[in-house]
Amino acid sequence: MAAAGVSDLQPLGALCAGDGQRLDLLEAALTLSALNHAEPTDLAPFRQHVLAMAADLADLVRRRGASPEHLGEVIARSYGYRGDAQSYDDLQNADLVRVIERRRGLPVALSILYLHVARAQGWDAEGLAFPAHFLIRVGVEGARHVLDPFHDGAVREAADLRQLLRQVLGPEAELQPQHFDPVSDRDVLLRLENNIRLRLAKREDWDGTARSMERMLAIAPDQPALLFEAGQLNTRLGKRRTAIAQFQRFLDLEGGAGDPRLHRTATELLQELRRGLN
Repeated sequence: MAAAGVSDLQPLGALCAGDGQRLDLLEAALTLSALNHAEPTDLAPFRQHVLAMAADLADLVRRRGASPEHLGEVIARSYGYRGDAQSYDDLQNADLVRVIERRRGLPVALSILYLHVARAQGWDAEGLAFPAHFLIRVGVEGARHVLDPFHDGAVREAADLRQLLRQVLGPEAELQPQHFDPVSDRDVLLRLENNIRLRLAKREDWDGTARSMERMLAIAPDQPALLFEAGQLNTRLGKRRTAIAQFQRFLDLEGGAGDPRLHRTATELLQELRRGLN
């Protein structure tokens, strides 16, 4: 797939503008997905599909009252969405179009569908900073519930979450308040695309990794850590001018703050890259 041009990335950037706390998460994720495809993708059927799920939830709430379990009843049981435990590292699991086509995905990809459908119902819904396994929190009639979209939208109680945490962090791990901090919609999108970036890097597909980094920078153009990593990657690929711009932007944003080792590395690489242009 050819690298996306600046104009190709502009719609994604526009969708992610502002403070990033609340975005049109579904539209941004679908736009991100379309950028992953070599051929143009008609997103209208996918929007309509999610709209139908939201309508089904609204109908269920009208008939049986508001309940967080209704999200899983519609999305997992009626529409067949599941976490893909068998082929977890498949790139399709982090591509929302492919997730909708296959009804399989990673926790964060499935969570985007749950978040959108919950918000369409007027419920407050947000991603959580739970370690390793992405979860969401949904507010229904004054009560807040933690849901696990990877496991059929199950409502997780404290004992379930403690067990899940210990599977990830070890048998002595205990739940901490920061595990339930909300994350911004921008961070949800970054986490989604980061799954693709990491898998491409593991395959040593550096051109693909660079394209993934471009998409992440369209989502968060002023995130220093992304700019530093993109500068390193483009240096590796011999894209000197791009790397120079990214390291310079990193240094401008960091100023005198941040990790002094990264600041020194970026400065040294920037000087070396500029010498190479002479």
